[in-house]
Amino acid sequence: MSFKPRLILAVLALGSSLAQAGASVEVSTPPPPPTAEEVRAGKLDAAVDGFWRSSANSARDRHRHPGQTLTFFGVDSDMTVVEITPGGGWYAEILAPYLREEGHYIGIMLDPSLENNERRAAYYQKQLDDLRAKFEANPAQYDKAELRTIDPGQISLGEPGSADRVLTFRNVHNWVSAGNAQAMFNAFFDVLKPGGVLGVVEHRAPVPKKLGKGKMSHQPGPDSGYVDPRSVLAYAREAGFVLEDSSEINANERDTHDHPEGVWTLPPTLRLGDTDREKYIAIGESDRMTLRFVKPDKAK
Repeated sequence: MSFKPRLILAVLALGSSLAQAGASVEVSTPPPPPTAEEVRAGKLDAAVDGFWRSSANSARDRHRHPGQTLTFFGVDSDMTVVEITPGGGWYAEILAPYLREEGHYIGIMLDPSLENNERRAAYYQKQLDDLRAKFEANPAQYDKAELRTIDPGQISLGEPGSADRVLTFRNVHNWVSAGNAQAMFNAFFDVLKPGGVLGVVEHRAPVPKKLGKGKMSHQPGPDSGYVDPRSVLAYAREAGFVLEDSSEINANERDTHDHPEGVWTLPPTLRLGDTDREKYIAIGESDRMTLRFVKPDKAK
């Protein structure tokens, strides 16, 4: 069999052209898979942006910075997280759906039936009823969330060493006023696993400064809702915690800490009603400390 020279040359030319074309094509490299940190951040962002959250609560994200705060506390979606007295469920709206598939959300409420003060008992009952109703109205997000009631006189939060994180938002002043703050911190320590984290966000009272001639700057008392950071550190250390880090995520330098009705003068409560309303809205929510404590691997 013989080939014509022209045919051979044409085949060779075609092969050369194809080789050149192939050499000019860049092979795209697929992007690397997301890191564990990126996956966690994506899940948390989805929970913060969840359509199920009330618009009133979402509007306060700019004051409360939930994504940054929960990231600072190292909350992952496969953890058992105990939230202390979640109130109306502002953080529960984020935490319960975030933990639904892999983790476990536990909200700790005060048992109304064990409260001797009638007014407080009614308040606790309403909080419990409202939060249960919120969960029951949206089972797709909250069906795996758990609510537990506790005796404020004999505080137990669950099986010792069973929680990865204990979180409390703007509650310490209530325990200071009730005289059971140390008992609460002791209970946090007991329920956490070794290496577990306690995250505290609380209205921050400024530490008094010396003004000269034996005078000190004014510091609001616990009835104002503001708490001295040194007190929180003392409760935590007495319980056995170590302060791992602090953050200014929830600081507010516009807050002067000297309002007629304490923190409740400011949003969202605005206890003075229309009196100086725009002034207090401009200040925003209270100045807050954000503290991360760890339970040592070897308990004291």
